[in-house]
Amino acid sequence: MNRREWMRILGIGAVLGVLPKRLKALPLDPPDGPNKTIVLSTWYNQSLTANEAAWNILKKQGSAIDAVEAGVQVSENDPNNCCVGLGANPDREGHVSLDASIMNHQYGIGAVAALERIQSPIHTARMVMEKTPHVMLVGQGAQQFALEQGQALMPNTLSPHAQKAYDNYLKTSLYQPKINIEKSSPSNHDTIGMIALDIQGNLSGACTTSGMAFKMRGRVGDSPIIGAGLYVDNAIGAATATGHGEEIIRSCGSFLVVEFMRQGMHPQAACKKAVERITQITPRALKDIQVGFIAINKKGEHGGYALQKGFDYGVTTYENGLQKIDSEYHLKA
Repeated sequence: MNRREWMRILGIGAVLGVLPKRLKALPLDPPDGPNKTIVLSTWYNQSLTANEAAWNILKKQGSAIDAVEAGVQVSENDPNNCCVGLGANPDREGHVSLDASIMNHQYGIGAVAALERIQSPIHTARMVMEKTPHVMLVGQGAQQFALEQGQALMPNTLSPHAQKAYDNYLKTSLYQPKINIEKSSPSNHDTIGMIALDIQGNLSGACTTSGMAFKMRGRVGDSPIIGAGLYVDNAIGAATATGHGEEIIRSCGSFLVVEFMRQGMHPQAACKKAVERITQITPRALKDIQVGFIAINKKGEHGGYALQKGFDYGVTTYENGLQKIDSEYHLKA
């Protein structure tokens, strides 16, 4: 069939709303085929269920933005999670406050901070992105908005494990965050950050947390700050972070990772370079902090890197299913 005849078929098909069968499959497959689809999330124990929820959407040709929202909601809904959602550890005054951000492939962004008594801060963040002229709502205003969007006001109580942890904290009132506490039990996690590339070739990301246990009331970390805890550039790649939020904010960490990928670095090298930047600028003792980054680029390549040993993350692809990746790290014994 010559080019003129082929174009004639296309023209007729467009008018009739019918295309040849082998054209119908094209929108479902990016240039490199379905194996390009990928989802990453911080902390492998968390990835076991979060990645599954995200992958259930991606494998049905769903969007990356829907996948990452559904994925991190698994952690938000887990009452045993120490560090994400309403079951998490409180601040030093006994209140659980939540932070979250979300970013789609069109530079749409939404975030909430210091949000209390709302089950899903990531959903509220998405509603901020889609239904307001703003990009961040905080405190009582964020809570009011969540209620207006149909979310319920949850009881102002601590989960049993959070109450026990808070009672122990009150014995000394010593604020001393521990690195890699996320791995002390299967349900113990820091921030969950998730990034995904869907079958249409679009990137999105989400990040949600209750922040540091026993933090000062009103403290906000990196998770709800676009460019710190999360950043997506659909032409280049996506990155998200976990660990000590002050250091991630100080370096604009996730944005920095994406910018290094823009310069041509592989995601692994970009994460490593961002961690090295933190070591150069932080005023804190490196042994007392932990930072981890994960990233994917437009090709579906991925990587991660941490300041200290102990960070891991989960990666789900068509080829390999869910894999645990023990991150490389900067500080050596």
